[in-house]
Amino acid sequence: MEQFAYVASHDLQEPLRMVTSFTQLLAMKYKNKLDSDADDYIDFIVEGSHRMKDLIDDLLVYSRLNTVKTEYQFSDLDQLLDKVLLGMKNTIVEKHVQIIHDKLPTVRCDSSQLGQVFQNLISNSIKFHETTPKIHISAEETDEEWILGVSDEGIGIGPEHQKQIFDVFKRLHTRKKYPGTGIGLSICKRVVERHNGKIWVESELGKGSSFYFTLPKKSP
Repeated sequence: MEQFAYVASHDLQEPLRMVTSFTQLLAMKYKNKLDSDADDYIDFIVEGSHRMKDLIDDLLVYSRLNTVKTEYQFSDLDQLLDKVLLGMKNTIVEKHVQIIHDKLPTVRCDSSQLGQVFQNLISNSIKFHETTPKIHISAEETDEEWILGVSDEGIGIGPEHQKQIFDVFKRLHTRKKYPGTGIGLSICKRVVERHNGKIWVESELGKGSSFYFTLPKKSP
């Protein structure tokens, strides 16, 4: 499955780029020069090609998690989180996101992949809000591991969906209401498991969600 996802998504990129490029040229040259149906059709193709690109990009990330091996190094998660938030600065400012976080530990990890976990979880917390997003990133220490959490006051997740959301392509809402590929949480799960940890969610509809994941103190 991983090899298929990598080959399929990699080989699809070039023809998709061609479709997207020529459709955008078509839109620029003939927009408002044909009838309204033609304009709608062009818009549908452009939107669909952008969605396909996002899907292919996420499939490549997912398929590479086990194929690309990196040496784990000690990383300060406070600094790692700062880099993630800097990369999300435009969204944070635009949505007036309020983020607070505990003092985070230094752990042995793949910092690039762990950054993806924080980014995906924070992005979801921002996306699934109906008011100003408020997010708390926590860290709790036990004898054997760190328990890290990303909590919000968003729309929440019903108990019947709390396990399946980590499966690939599982979506609880229409793409029109909440855009996305349905792969982000699968990536989080794969990364955490690569670090010999586990990930889960505690949530109640209308009262927000808390995603927790563990990182063992013993080197992966």
